Amino acid sequence: MNFKDYIRVIPDFPQPGIRFKDITTLLKDGAAYRAAIDALKEAVQGLEIDVVAGPEARGFVIGAPLALALGVGFVPIRKSGKLPGETVEAAYDLEYGKDKLAAHKDSIQPGQKVLIADDLLATGGTIATTTQLVRQLGGEVVGAAFLIELGYLDGRAKLPGIEIRSLIQY
Repeated sequence: MNFKDYIRVIPDFPQPGIRFKDITTLLKDGAAYRAAIDALKEAVQGLEIDVVAGPEARGFVIGAPLALALGVGFVPIRKSGKLPGETVEAAYDLEYGKDKLAAHKDSIQPGQKVLIADDLLATGGTIATTTQLVRQLGGEVVGAAFLIELGYLDGRAKLPGIEIRSLIQY
């Protein structure tokens, strides 16, 4: 299946010059969505995975079904202040300012092997921050899986030593 056929590209969103890759067109097609999750599962088969972590919000719609397909648990990585229990946080830079991601302190056990999953790898900032959180909790990041990778933004450079799998390349 050519997954690019299911991705809508929206010019000048959220600002002029950006060509936004919209995954909602893939998500609304049950067969394509299932095929994408199955393909990601196949892509990570060689990795030892105890749990999948996905950053808010599109990482939830990729990471949770991928975790289910792999037969492992899912850890939501949220924006600061959104989780009810004790958390650890890590800050990251946005285009205009800073933000923080958080995870429950008991969400990942020391030594657990963690796959990070998200819809898109762009500059790598969100995934690098997610990696930092996993490591703060004692987890070992064994890989990262994405529907889309924007290779021209070189997000891989912020993820040295991490096995990266992506279904679609731009």
